[in-house]
Amino acid sequence: MAPTMAITTATLVLLVVSLLAPSALGSRSGLPSSHHGHGGHAKHSPPPSPPPAPVAPVAAALVRTTCNSTAYYDLCVAALAADPSSTTADVRGLSAIAVSAAASNASASAAALGANVTAQGGAAVDSTVQALLRTCSAKYGEARDALAAARGSIAQQDYDYAAVYVGAAAEYPQVCKALFRRQRPGAYPADLAAREEALKQLCSVSLDIISLLSATS
Repeated sequence: MAPTMAITTATLVLLVVSLLAPSALGSRSGLPSSHHGHGGHAKHSPPPSPPPAPVAPVAAALVRTTCNSTAYYDLCVAALAADPSSTTADVRGLSAIAVSAAASNASASAAALGANVTAQGGAAVDSTVQALLRTCSAKYGEARDALAAARGSIAQQDYDYAAVYVGAAAEYPQVCKALFRRQRPGAYPADLAAREEALKQLCSVSLDIISLLSATS
C-alpha cells in the first residue's frame, strides 16, 4: 500500500475557498500621461495610489465564537466568512451556511470527477478505474443531495434529522475509497483523498454547529 499523502489544514482551507469563492481579477487602465503645451508644461496631480490587495472577509464576532466550538476553526471561519450573510446571521443561519459550503464542495467534486471520466473516454485507460471514478462522482452527488436535505431540516428546526443527513454526506466519499482499496489497491488518487478530507472536515464543522443548535433548542 502506498503511503498516504499528508494533507495540511492550510491546503484544505485554500481548496475550500477556491471552490466557494473564485478570485476575481480586476484591471486598471487609463494611466495619466504627460502633455506638453507651447507655453510650458501642464501640471498634473500625482496618479492615485493603487487599491489595496483583496483581503479575506472580516469574520463577525459570532462567526469566531461559533467556530471556536468546532474541530476545524480556520476552515470554519473561511467557509462562513466567504458568505457575506454570515456577518448578520444567527447560529441557525451559520449552520445553514456551513451546510451549503459542504454541499458546494460535494457538487464541485462530483462535477470534476464526471468531467475527468468524460475526458478520458477516448483514451486507452484502465476501464476499472474509469468505472470507479464514475461511481465516486455519483457518491459525491449523493453527498450533495444529503446536504441539501440537511439544509431543509435546519430551516424546519429539525436538527436531529439535519445531523443524520450531514453524517451520511460525510460517509459517501468513504465508499469511493473502499472500492478503490478493494479493486485497485494503492491506486486511490491523491486528488480524491484531498477531496474526501475536505468534505469530511466541512461536514464536521456543520455537525458541530448543528450540535450547538440542538443544545440550545
